[in-house]
Amino acid sequence: MRRAAVVLASLLAATTARAEDAPRWVGDLGLGVQRTRPVADGAPARTRLLPYAYGDLGPLFVREDTFGAKLVPFGWGALELAGRLSTEGSDGDGPGLAHRRNPRPLGVGTFQETPWGGLFADAFVDTVSGGTLLETSYAVELPLGPLTLYPQAGLARRSARYDAHLHDVRAASTTPVLQLSGELPFASTWVALAHVQYEPFDRRLRAGPRVAARARAGAMLAVAWRFN
Repeated sequence: MRRAAVVLASLLAATTARAEDAPRWVGDLGLGVQRTRPVADGAPARTRLLPYAYGDLGPLFVREDTFGAKLVPFGWGALELAGRLSTEGSDGDGPGLAHRRNPRPLGVGTFQETPWGGLFADAFVDTVSGGTLLETSYAVELPLGPLTLYPQAGLARRSARYDAHLHDVRAASTTPVLQLSGELPFASTWVALAHVQYEPFDRRLRAGPRVAARARAGAMLAVAWRFN
């Protein structure tokens, strides 16, 4: 009986240790509403109800529309295998225009959380068009009482094949990307989050037959539970 009790205690201790060592989600999980400005002439603005996630599960991560796995430590962060959930195809749909499939970018990237701000860099290949998407941006944290703002600025470089698939423009484009995000904690473990993003098109994109807007613009509002 004593031997059986020792074995049972050992099994319980091993199970507890494995449970404690198992990765857990650290970050935000919730629900958001996204509003995107139409790109094509005559197209309506689009409103989507979407799940919201921003955080880590062990080596896995989700940052709103970007997800992946951390491969090896690198600088102030890690080298990452990354993918992107893109709505650029459906955002460009309009009256009389053939539907374009949403890109499915896959590639590598990194998030460097430095003492002076966050640096994001990604290099994607679109598995739909065969084109490439290169992005880099820099964000800083501005605490304002209970509210925290994150102004972010960067560049996006799309190859000619990527732009041809989306906009019938057979030329590569480089566009600035500006974003302002904010978060406001409330009720202990809840947080309200919002961001607005603005990406002005260059001259060649604005001349495309599927482009009537001067920029790609959108906004998001979400409520999430924060897991620490």
